[in-house]
Amino acid sequence: MNIQKKITVALVDDSSVIRGALARIIETDPNIEIVASVAHGEMAVSIARSKKPDVMILDIEMPIMDGLTALPQILKNSPKTKVIMFSALTAKGAEITIKAMALGAVECIVKPGSTQDTGPGSDFHRYITGLIKTLGGVHAHAQRAAPKISTRPIPRTPPAQKGLSRPFAQPEIIAIGSSTGGPQALFNVFKNMGAVKLPVVITQHMPATFTKILAEHITQHSDMYAQEGEDGMPVEGGKVYVAPGGKHMAFTKQSGKLTIKISDAPPENFCKPSVDVMMRSLTELYQNRILCVILTGMGQDGLIGARGLHEKGGRIIAQDKETSVVWGMPGAVAADGICDKILPINDIGKVVKTIVG
Repeated sequence: MNIQKKITVALVDDSSVIRGALARIIETDPNIEIVASVAHGEMAVSIARSKKPDVMILDIEMPIMDGLTALPQILKNSPKTKVIMFSALTAKGAEITIKAMALGAVECIVKPGSTQDTGPGSDFHRYITGLIKTLGGVHAHAQRAAPKISTRPIPRTPPAQKGLSRPFAQPEIIAIGSSTGGPQALFNVFKNMGAVKLPVVITQHMPATFTKILAEHITQHSDMYAQEGEDGMPVEGGKVYVAPGGKHMAFTKQSGKLTIKISDAPPENFCKPSVDVMMRSLTELYQNRILCVILTGMGQDGLIGARGLHEKGGRIIAQDKETSVVWGMPGAVAADGICDKILPINDIGKVVKTIVG
């Protein structure tokens, strides 16, 4: 009889009440086991060394050793542990969380408010258990295999490893979609891409407050100026625009000028902002003159939008499974046969630079 190994999780927070509440939420799932519950970063480093948990949920502000200080030591002692930052929805919390993601944390969970439902079946319960199981490998085989996608007939490209074989129009804009593990991947892309003259637009699945800080960190990590998109903001070449958390970012043209359109429409693919919303509006305006990049992330947001771009003849690059924290979003477009290249993260920025000249 094949018994599924449970995913091991360590909880690190200076509040025993919060750790207990998290444990009760998480252990409702029979696939997950809490192997440690500790109060500060020094103990987290020790747990990483001795137990090497699959996933660690790490608070930011703690006595003795805070989460940001502990993180590099945790990953040094247990490189395969996936660290999720447990952050308050504040500018300070967002700032430290983005720094942590640059250092190797893969995702953040915002601490629920006192009125938020965290019980069985709640959005918080489903999200946190689903995230842990995905990062911990319960669905590892499914992530490596072809994701479930629509079977409607679509044009197919030759295998991506054969290179770009179709005639392409020169891109006029770069569109990037990302989710779990995305901030670190984005920093890598911009570092290797350098400055480009085209505008770059990004939909990264993150809460409000965090996306503004993400844009500031992209500016710090790259040769381009990045900012959070605002309704009515004109899009300029050589600049980067990040979709605001909790809102969709689409585009329109006013007097021939590309302009950002922020909306509070319902989520798509359970995501808000959604990559599909961004790609759909861009494809209506630019047809095939878009370079689309899909980076690491859970789910398949971006698949439908990338499919529409492919049908117009635009280019699509996906991050490969070996360098993705989760090969959900890039795996979906790869399995659909619409990618022109599937690349390791260290190559994506360089290839984008070459394509846009």
